[in-house]
Amino acid sequence: MRVCFVSRRFFPAISGMSVYAANLLGELVAAGHDVTMVSQYRGDERGTRVYGGGPPPPVPGVRVLGLEALGEQAGGDFERDVATLRETVLREAPFDVIHAQYGYPTGLAGMEAARELGVPCVVSIQGGDGHWVGSCCATHERAMRAVLDHAGALLIGSASFRDEVIERFGTPAERFTIVPGAVDAKRFAPGASVEPSSPRPLASATPALALASSFPKETPTVLYHGRVDRRKGALDLIRAAAELPVRVVMSGIGPDFEAARELAAELSVDAEFPGAVPYDQVPQVYRDAAVFASPTYAEGFSNTILEAMAGGIPVVAGDAVGVKDCIADGHNGRLVPPGDVTGLTAVLDELVADPEQRARLARQARADVERLYAWPVVARQIMAAYDAPANPGWSSPRADPTEPCRFREDPHLL
Repeated sequence: MRVCFVSRRFFPAISGMSVYAANLLGELVAAGHDVTMVSQYRGDERGTRVYGGGPPPPVPGVRVLGLEALGEQAGGDFERDVATLRETVLREAPFDVIHAQYGYPTGLAGMEAARELGVPCVVSIQGGDGHWVGSCCATHERAMRAVLDHAGALLIGSASFRDEVIERFGTPAERFTIVPGAVDAKRFAPGASVEPSSPRPLASATPALALASSFPKETPTVLYHGRVDRRKGALDLIRAAAELPVRVVMSGIGPDFEAARELAAELSVDAEFPGAVPYDQVPQVYRDAAVFASPTYAEGFSNTILEAMAGGIPVVAGDAVGVKDCIADGHNGRLVPPGDVTGLTAVLDELVADPEQRARLARQARADVERLYAWPVVARQIMAAYDAPANPGWSSPRADPTEPCRFREDPHLL
């Protein structure tokens, strides 16, 4: 099958969806599909500071086309980028199916191209699509409704996230196919080698910063890995750690990287901020942790939580959409209400002092990964959706680029 995968952010962007896409592309190639990826990237200083950036690197077995997100960079003109994505897909056709990662802008662009080609378009609805895209302005609400109403198939990571999208948009539940997040269970395994595994593209172009710890070896490490963003609880973790005898490693970059560093200094938290760590070095980052903390406010499905679960690291996470579907409190991890810094402090304190509980939670989490979230299991579910019907009978929504929208002011947050 000739598959066109349309991505909004891909390596060297620092994003869980880059990791997800990298592994999915490898599975598609291994299954014998002819794969083309069309990926946007940020090429400006502001965008690369938040996500990393630059053109996507070669991917073994995949034809890769990088498109700088010139519209997004020029004041949030997403409509311009939709047109460029659509035209690029049409130029590179023929395809048998288009799979778009994110409902907007890539999903809408993929659907428009699929309509002209007469092929199905599968859209993976990701976190921001359901949490806030469409609540910002009428233009983006119309765009999301078009995707939700007319895509050949809608893939979504969890039941709780699906229910949030249904509550916001009224989309019928039967429109969604729940396909959970996935993890490379061989790469992220207790004691596994950190050597890259072919054919997946695993290295970021952004160099890692060395961890030069000044902490005593016996000090427990609490790891945060991913986008450094207050919406993911990064600042809450710093506040919680201020009350505990722990070190914090906050690995990654993001919109609140500097805010987190400043807060750690203000509260005298023992913390390291190694910045962007290349994917082939990430397993070692997990291996040094006693506890993984992701006190997020909402997810579509968290790839970093799955990586920690696979790696045998006990997880403390926000009891939030897209998390509570895979973490059951006291069974394979611990949950705290989003924003509850006092509760987060108490649970971290309990886990750090209880190695038996940490080991029990980690064992169960690893077993759940092998049964439900390993890539070969999830990839089969995704590829089954590629038999979706084509849907030529819909019209593109009206767009008004002059309409006030908070994402035009800060487009990297969309």
